[in-house]
Amino acid sequence: MKQTQRLLEIMARLRDPECGCPWDRQQTFKSIAPYTVEEAYEVADAIERGDLGALREELGDLLLQVVYHTRMAEEEGCFAFEDVAQVIGDKLVARHPHVFGGAEIRTAEQQTHDWEQRKAGERAAREQDGALDGVPAALPALTRAEKLQKRAARVGFDWGELKPVFAKIREELQELEREIGQGEAHARVEDEMGDVLFAVANLARKLAVDPEQALRGTNRKFERRFRHMEKRLREQGRRPEEVSLEEMDKYWDEAKREGL
Repeated sequence: MKQTQRLLEIMARLRDPECGCPWDRQQTFKSIAPYTVEEAYEVADAIERGDLGALREELGDLLLQVVYHTRMAEEEGCFAFEDVAQVIGDKLVARHPHVFGGAEIRTAEQQTHDWEQRKAGERAAREQDGALDGVPAALPALTRAEKLQKRAARVGFDWGELKPVFAKIREELQELEREIGQGEAHARVEDEMGDVLFAVANLARKLAVDPEQALRGTNRKFERRFRHMEKRLREQGRRPEEVSLEEMDKYWDEAKREGL
């Protein structure tokens, strides 16, 4: 708590209207929000890499974002860091009556069900009546698609098996191909492309696969193999733009065989 208090005091000094940092003083909730999102991704990246040293540092950067936002809110007389800590503390206690109360929950599945029930109750208390209310619009698109689909599934808007999900993906791919073949406007192609991605996100949900995590993994794999290809060509004094696709594919396949 001593270090937490020190951090809060540092932020207050940085935001001091007379002797603070000019850059920090001019920031707003809106201007800081992109940094908050970026730091959350940095935390996820450190976890993916298994780098606990980097994770400690990135968690500090993410904590700074919380301190920054709460300091600005305190300056406006809205709330302070302690209020934020109290809200999340109260929420955790309320959502875990089997730990902090007399309720009994025997399985993780039951706990998840009860958790969702309580969250639904909280949304109702905030007068969010729709099943899709409260899904943040600023989430990454794949993550938001998955969350929207989960919400819809809770009220029965969902397929019970995988077969129609695969059929939907094929249908959306055919529609995208048709729009491209007919030379439709870019907006129409973009719309159909979105439908394809939404259908694929639905398949990921049905398979209990996090689409964002799956795509991050594929991005890393693509990067490893592409760098291997560049390295092999560099050893010959050549660059990718100087060779044919077939030759690049040869080194790409080599990377696959090496498990990259």
